[in-house]
This record gives sequence, structure tokens and C-alpha cells, in this order.
Amino acid sequence: MKTVTITHHKNGARRHTKVSYPIRYGRYGEIRTPKYTYQFNLNGEIKYIQGRGGRWPSPSEWLKRTQANDWVYYLAGDYSGVQDAFGEYYLPCPNYPTNTIITRNLFEVDAVGAAITAWHQDQQELHHHSSSKWDDATRRFIQRICRQTPAILKKRACLLHEIIGGPVTVLPPDTRHVDYEVIPVTIADGCLYQCDFCCVKSNRRFRPRTKTNIADQIQALKRLFRYDLRNYNAVFLGTHDALAADPELILFAAENAYDILELEATFLVGARLFLFGSVDSFMGKKTAFFDTLQALPYTTSINIGFESADAVTLRLLQKPVSAKMVENALVKMQAINRQYPNIEITANFVYGDHLPKDHLPTLYDLVNQFVPRPYPKGTIYFSPLVNHSIDNQGKNAAISQSSNIIRNFYKIKSRIPLPSYLYLIQRL
Repeated sequence: MKTVTITHHKNGARRHTKVSYPIRYGRYGEIRTPKYTYQFNLNGEIKYIQGRGGRWPSPSEWLKRTQANDWVYYLAGDYSGVQDAFGEYYLPCPNYPTNTIITRNLFEVDAVGAAITAWHQDQQELHHHSSSKWDDATRRFIQRICRQTPAILKKRACLLHEIIGGPVTVLPPDTRHVDYEVIPVTIADGCLYQCDFCCVKSNRRFRPRTKTNIADQIQALKRLFRYDLRNYNAVFLGTHDALAADPELILFAAENAYDILELEATFLVGARLFLFGSVDSFMGKKTAFFDTLQALPYTTSINIGFESADAVTLRLLQKPVSAKMVENALVKMQAINRQYPNIEITANFVYGDHLPKDHLPTLYDLVNQFVPRPYPKGTIYFSPLVNHSIDNQGKNAAISQSSNIIRNFYKIKSRIPLPSYLYLIQRL
């Protein structure tokens, strides 16, 4: 067998941070071969692959496998440009269609696909190889990772979706703060609105789950994540408008997730909670709810789908809210952000050259009116509407839009006194 270096126990960083170099979190195992570094979670599942040598695109880039068994390539690119546009030093490029503005498919690069194939081959070689040089702990480590075959990993991803009631079609943009590493708990299906423009909505009407169903999910997730549970400190309460659920149900889910998943024992510092909300569900939540949320042992991020503050644009998007409702919600958003140190309300707006002329000017005027100077909370995410039918333009027009998105976004960003980034859809 080729020369390998095996480390069955490594300690990574304990706090998620923004850095411009490769970093790993929590505890993991590692195998280094002449061509690749393979890293594994505590269940022995392949988690990261990083290539070495001339064929690998960059020594600063890597592949990551998610709990949904998707591969994501982490592109370094130009650090200043990526960080300004997305809030991170790396751009995650998944192996599935998304609204990402990156038109290049990294999985068409020969070296990227070859890395995944190489792991499958090396795993089989390890399975058939025994070495008297390995101590008992190393031998157990090798046996554990060899049991995690591609078929088993696919089956575990299916089980994840079975437990929560289906795939998570989109994670809140704020989950970038934990590198999209969240444990998903579905507390409500569907959403209050069925907006025409939305590409990630379900066809289900809004319906909250029962406390029994939520508790059963959490217990099943604890069994599924097993040993690697200690590497997670974040929970996503889904799906598309969990904030519309009754306050008691939201708090029940948050408290039970913290206790049952033993988030106080995580290898990572602090616990994070993420939700989606709508204008109506946000405005319907009283002060008492936010008081209780603030008291929980989480830092909480709630992303609200505003989409636009312009009446004409809202009608075009078939968003069943008024411009005045959006204005009131934006004012409340900033009031919550200033009052509660452990809660951040963030906003989502659409972005596209084909939208009505007052879409962005209305937003500029409104935000600058109630945020007269730069403020660090209340991030605004912009979702590019590329390849969308409402502009009645063809594929070439959509490609043209995509190529100009980042350049035009910098102009938008400069006129908003709140942190502003492009929204990358990540599923789970």
C-alpha cells in the first residue's frame, strides 16, 4: 500500500471565525497520502478532501461533504472580492444547481472529480490492507472509516431527510457563520406565502408540527449524528417560515434541542439558533417572545424575506404584503437588533437588473432614513434573480445578468449603512 500518515484524533478550532486560510473545527481524524489529505468526522465519515500537487486547483482550496451527502468545493478566489460580496473568505460552490453567481462548474475540473474517485479507491485499499504497524486505536479508526461506504453515506442522508420530513431546500444565509453546519429540526411545513418568484418554496400550506413530532425528530437526530454530535453547536428550526409558528412551539423546540442534543457539551464555543420568518410572522411576534428568546442559551439569527420595499416590485413578485408593511417591519427589525444583544434580525431582498426602477432607490431611502450611520447588526442579503421568467428574456440575457452581478452589487453595497452581502443558496 502507498505511504500514508494516519492521525485518528486531531483538535481543530473551537470557535467559528473569519480567516483567509484553511481551518477545521472541532475534532476529527486524518489520513495523508502523497496526493491527498482526507479528513473524517467522529463517525468515520469522509468530511474533507484537499489535494496536493500541480493538478489540484489551489493549495488553499478543498472539498467538503455535507450531511446531505452533497459535495461542495471551497473556492478561494480573490479574497477581497469574495469577502466583500459574500461576507466570507471562501466561496462554497456546490455540486448541484443553485442561484450562485459563479457560472464556472468546479466539478467539471478533472482534478476535483478525481479527488472523490481517489478517496473511494483508497478506502477500498485500506479495507483490504492490514498492518502490524498500526496500534489498536488506529486499527479501529481504519475499520470505522471503511464501514462508511458510498452506499452507507447515501442511506444516512436519506435517513436525515426521512427524520425531518424531506430535504432542506435552502438554509438561512446567516448559517454561513457556522459554515452551514447545522442540525435541522422541522417545526412547521410550508410558508404563509406562495410567492411566484420563489424557486425554493414547497407546495405545502403552512402547518406547524406537534410537540411530539418535534421531540421525536430531535431524539432521532441525536441517534443519527451519534459521536459527531459533539462537533455541532447550531440548530436550524425549519422550514421556510418557522417564525410563523406559535411562540410556545418555537421555544419548546429550541429548549429541547439544546438539552437533548447536549449543546452545552459541544467542542465548539457557544450555541447558535437559526430561523426563517416572513413580514407577517415577524410583525406578529410580541416583545415577550423576544424577551424569552434573548434569555435562551443561544445566539439567534432570524432571516426575514422582505424581497422589496417598492409597491410595484412587490406586485410583480406576487408578494402578498404592502410597501408600508415592509417599512414597519424594517423599523422593527432595527429596534430588535439594538435592544437584544443575542438576537439579530436580518433581511432578504431580491436583486436583478430587470426589476422595476424604484426597487433599489426605495430601499436606499428607507434604510438610510432609519439607519443614519453604519451599524453592525441587521445584515441585508440580496438574492439574485437569474434565469427568472418575470423578465421574459432568454438564456443569453440571464447569463449577461450573472456576469455583471458582483460588479453592480458593489455599487449597491456602498449606499447601504448596514452589512450587505449576496445570498448563496445552500441546501441540506
